[in-house]
Amino acid sequence: MKHHDPTLESAIIHGLCSLHAGMTKKYFYGYCRRAYLIFDRKYQLHTKEGLDFYSLAHEYYIQLLTHHFQPLLAKPREQKLSTWMARGFHFVVLDALKAYNKEYAHLTDEASDVVLEYLYSTEPEEQMMFHVAEAVASHYHDRMMQEIAHMIFFAGFKQKEVAAQLGITPAAVNLRYKRMMEEVVTPFVIENYGRGLYSERTVRAELDEAPCAAPCATFLLDNASFSTIDNSTISAMDNRRITPSYITSLKANEIFVFGSNLQGIHGGGAARMARLHFGAVMGQGVGLQGQSYAIPTMQGGPETIRPYVDEFIAYARRHPQLRFYVTAIGCGIAGFEPREIAPLFTSAQHVANIYLPAEFWEVIE
Repeated sequence: MKHHDPTLESAIIHGLCSLHAGMTKKYFYGYCRRAYLIFDRKYQLHTKEGLDFYSLAHEYYIQLLTHHFQPLLAKPREQKLSTWMARGFHFVVLDALKAYNKEYAHLTDEASDVVLEYLYSTEPEEQMMFHVAEAVASHYHDRMMQEIAHMIFFAGFKQKEVAAQLGITPAAVNLRYKRMMEEVVTPFVIENYGRGLYSERTVRAELDEAPCAAPCATFLLDNASFSTIDNSTISAMDNRRITPSYITSLKANEIFVFGSNLQGIHGGGAARMARLHFGAVMGQGVGLQGQSYAIPTMQGGPETIRPYVDEFIAYARRHPQLRFYVTAIGCGIAGFEPREIAPLFTSAQHVANIYLPAEFWEVIE
């Protein structure tokens, strides 16, 4: 067991608070990596969308930056820094799991119907069933769970047939089946085949009635459910220029406006979507980047956000050929309410190429 060295820990804390790159990389991300490995075993984080190591570690770092490292400076001297870091990281993990479970709750309720319908509709040569069975087998150390997964997902046996072969009751099989569906199969399918699951099952059905103006790969924003926005829906919104709750692939003149941080760490929420799909650049916390525009929201109260909002509105006025979809910036990770942020966009209601979230319109109208 390593000796607790308060002098070394004081030097590390000073380095972290001074934004020393070497100290941050070695100690902050080093401690977070150890904590992630522990909690990954408990919660299977790597199987869940957006709960990878860097997304969670960046979120933890942003929280410390937002509070100017005051929680770290207030750490009890007798408590080991690594222990304090791990506990803080655990809170970030728990918050992220709550958000994840809320986002996918409607899916887990109908997992047996939706996910399995998609799985069984795929061609055998795609080996999706085999991959699902392997994912379940690698998740559980329980031999019984592994055999049930292989027999149901790969070999194609019914639950009653599995029960007969394993010498257990059908109820026991069903209980394990529901557990693996919730804990492994649904997250695995969403993460690895999510686009196919919804573009093939939901989007294609809607295309039969109303063609989509852009490629129909659906990207989620904060608190959105899986669905699509078609031309008729957008047209109905045009009177108030409302940002869709979720965005299909952008046209060449459309810009995704998201809340960021001054460090440009686009690790979660709409910022992550901007980075993955709309050209946001890690390290750039302000302004246009690709088909996205960043407005910092993590540096303080609404008064610190206002200059960046004003700058954005001025930019939009200078570029009338572009259409800007503003998401509910500041109302996710930053922790603000629409009533605090919406007034900053009061003048934007008169700018024809700026679209605002419905909850912002409710405040400023």
